[in-house]
Amino acid sequence: MELTQKGLLQKESWQAAGYDLPQFDIPAVTQRTLEAPEWVHFGAGNIFRAFQANVAQCLLNQGIMSTGLIAAEGYDYEIIEKMYRPHDNLGILVTLKADGTMEKTVVGSIVESLILDSTNAREYGRLKEIFRASSLKMASFTITEKGYSLVNGKGELLPDIASDFKEGPAAPKSYLGKVVSLVYERFCSNALPIALVSMDNCSHNGDKLYAAVSAFAEKWAENGLVSRDFVSYINDKDSVSFPWTMIDKITPRPDPAVKAMLEKDSIADLDPVITTKNTYVAPFVNAEECQYLIIEDAFPNGKLPLDQCGIIYTTRETVDKVEKMKVCTCLNPLHTSLAIYGCLLGYTLIAEEMKNPLLKKMVEVIGYQEGLPVVVNPGILDPKQFIDEVVNKRIPNPFMPDTPQRIATDTSQKLPIRFGETIKAYLQNPDLKVESLKIIPLVFAGWLRYLMAVDDQGNAFAPSADPLLDTVRPFVADFRLGGLPQDLSSLDSLLSNSKIWGVDLFEAGLADLVKDYFRQLCAGTGAVERTLEKALG
Repeated sequence: MELTQKGLLQKESWQAAGYDLPQFDIPAVTQRTLEAPEWVHFGAGNIFRAFQANVAQCLLNQGIMSTGLIAAEGYDYEIIEKMYRPHDNLGILVTLKADGTMEKTVVGSIVESLILDSTNAREYGRLKEIFRASSLKMASFTITEKGYSLVNGKGELLPDIASDFKEGPAAPKSYLGKVVSLVYERFCSNALPIALVSMDNCSHNGDKLYAAVSAFAEKWAENGLVSRDFVSYINDKDSVSFPWTMIDKITPRPDPAVKAMLEKDSIADLDPVITTKNTYVAPFVNAEECQYLIIEDAFPNGKLPLDQCGIIYTTRETVDKVEKMKVCTCLNPLHTSLAIYGCLLGYTLIAEEMKNPLLKKMVEVIGYQEGLPVVVNPGILDPKQFIDEVVNKRIPNPFMPDTPQRIATDTSQKLPIRFGETIKAYLQNPDLKVESLKIIPLVFAGWLRYLMAVDDQGNAFAPSADPLLDTVRPFVADFRLGGLPQDLSSLDSLLSNSKIWGVDLFEAGLADLVKDYFRQLCAGTGAVERTLEKALG
């Protein structure tokens, strides 16, 4: 069997091998989409193929939606050229369940794939045509959080952005410049309304997209390249909206074990491609079964019926509450805790950590006992049920090849949100006592111990990338396992840095406990495990 439109004609063979197939007429859906496109998506990576494309398939299967998805890629053109088009835009979604079972689905909802390249007249011309269509309701994005940035780490405009600001919408070089030029094309077509929807996993993502788009509009207007009316169009919520969203679905890199399993089903040409930009793509994606996409209901040209296949439309305020529930309490803090202690204890898989009773209890205490009392219930999702799912299904999922080393990346940037917000809530609530927090300080102390880059057996390891490593590691550089000095005042300026912890730990009354834990963690080899036993046993 082959993953192409022709290959799908062997319907019985696919079904006999356990695959769910598209239940709609792909050529007919393609034709309707070419004539009246409704949804174009920028960012043709794994999360899009595993989540949004499968939601569209669900709607098409039920006859709820009659047009398909258009995928556009503006960073790595080879994804389209070497993966989408050779397989007629089809993909295989392998859903990896915590109970050890799998679901295999051939996803056919992506009926057109395009390259966002202003130097390619055919590709760019088709995208302009799509943006001129009155039927277009939504352009969505999964381009990563840094994809919305206009500046480098020093705050300087990126070269392509600076060039686009000066040259205007005719032939932009940058990803965002090309997107805004397409929005300008829509403005020039009777200022047709549209929703620009970031579905990237970052807080207040709609604002990040708006900031980028409006910056282009302002600069182009300042430089006389477009009229001020374009700026007004971008700022008119009845014309262009930038809804906030919260997305949550783990979609790891395509796994060789999954490839081997698919090959046993006699599917040909499943080899992955590593592009010249080092993107790893395969004809299949593997993902967990749990998924959430919460979208602010702000669609000036009407919204697609995504809510009939599990997506939730709600208010901006509710999206914010769900985001904070996930990031500050119910998921991200648990992941970061496991990342820190997983590296110290020599684990290479997050799922394996959950087999350790101490680590399992650590995340349960952080979630249920320390975090849950300050969670604002968003109403559309129950926080306790969310934690239940995280602890019992998502993190222990043996199919999820996520590593503590990956999740430990940029920990200094995560601590203030993932733990600091909880501490602030305790300080602000007269019915709660901050001194009752025992395990969050243990995580802080664990991070200090992690910065020593020596595991619990005394073996050196390489810390994961973090922009503050060179700033914070000197604080622990002179410490060695086997006993710390009684005076740890050398840590005081670090512990009082609210940018790292979210609060000044001295003002919060937690600094001494963090120091005490840190001393215990450094008592010698095996001290990390002994400290966990003492704190959690």
